[in-house]
Amino acid sequence: MSSEILSVLEYMEKEKGIGRNDMIAAIVNAIKAAAQKGVNSGQELKIEINPKNGQLHAWMLFKVVDSISNPKTEIHVEKAQILKPGVQLGETIEKEIDPSYLGRIAAQTARQAIMQKLRQFEKERIYDDFKDRVGDIVTGIVRRRERSDLFIDLGKAEAMMPGKEQVPGEDYAPGERIRCLLLEIENSSRGPELILSRATPKFVRRLFELEVTEIADGTVKIEAFAREPGYRTKIAVSTSDPKVDPVGACVGARGARVKSIVRELGGEKIDIIRYFTDPREMVAEALKPAILRNIIIDEKNRRVGIVVSEEDLAVAIGKKGQNARLTSRLIGWKLDIIKLQTVATTLEEKKGMAASGLAKIPGIDEATAQRLVVAGFASVELFDGVESGDLVGVGFTPEEAGDILQKVAAFTGASK
Repeated sequence: MSSEILSVLEYMEKEKGIGRNDMIAAIVNAIKAAAQKGVNSGQELKIEINPKNGQLHAWMLFKVVDSISNPKTEIHVEKAQILKPGVQLGETIEKEIDPSYLGRIAAQTARQAIMQKLRQFEKERIYDDFKDRVGDIVTGIVRRRERSDLFIDLGKAEAMMPGKEQVPGEDYAPGERIRCLLLEIENSSRGPELILSRATPKFVRRLFELEVTEIADGTVKIEAFAREPGYRTKIAVSTSDPKVDPVGACVGARGARVKSIVRELGGEKIDIIRYFTDPREMVAEALKPAILRNIIIDEKNRRVGIVVSEEDLAVAIGKKGQNARLTSRLIGWKLDIIKLQTVATTLEEKKGMAASGLAKIPGIDEATAQRLVVAGFASVELFDGVESGDLVGVGFTPEEAGDILQKVAAFTGASK
């Protein structure tokens, strides 16, 4: 049995990183608890394991008394003095026993308890080994696939990459090396589970931090990030050093740095742009090479209206709307992309509707209504506080101005 114990101690120490003293304490407690549930029920035991050779020693403990009430835990003083001369009442003496006396059932129970303790040690070690590596890139070997989940051997532990954290189109065979981001450590009923990801934007961000020294030392800062795994990533960068080109630093000489990252991502496209605090400049930069004819900012609803020509519409929107979606996530505003012709038609329609509304005022014909709309008087409400001189100033004669104001006043008075 000593050789078995020694082999267990050595294996756990070398392969699993569990200290020998911790293992000995676990084995001793397990054997003692198991033995006391078997034929040695009620017996006080002392068990020791030699850490050098794995040899196990066991003793039964007895309290020295002059009247025995429990023979399993007490020994008469006369008998005790034979075993240990000079022993006194109330003291405890030890009687060594053959470890096999602990019983076969106790040994089996102890083995189960030891395995349970080992699993607990391994769970604690996994958490301690990886808790400070969350957010870092790790390398492992693909072991197997279960349903949509991929299980990866990281050397000291096995990790899982759920289907939702995998990149569409990527497929890995058992035995293949893979780089992933350690996304989190989940505590489950089975212990800590290492969750990996290649789909999270954090994976690409960490690749840039490893590849671009200016990002690692803080000279260049990643301000905004948007990604559709397997297809495209947009990244906005800035710098406080006027001598450094943040985009050029990320691209590298002849594109070496960004090409390295693209290879790791299996050909995923990466757009690197300069960061601007002004959403107008950001959206213009993010949608290049499309030329924006007009940008309308709605700060209250955080929406950006973009007017582009028909030939730039497909470029601005991108394949299946991808470019527009990523730009929207990058700047944090909703995007409305409108074709130039559509805008012109809409404005003409609005003018026509406004003119039709003014033409309903008795005495004002369609031509006069059109002139008023062009001059900025698109509704009856806009005449509030308007004087004759205001209309004369936009091209009406004094007579026309007076006549229009009179008819508007009559209309508004009748409608009240």
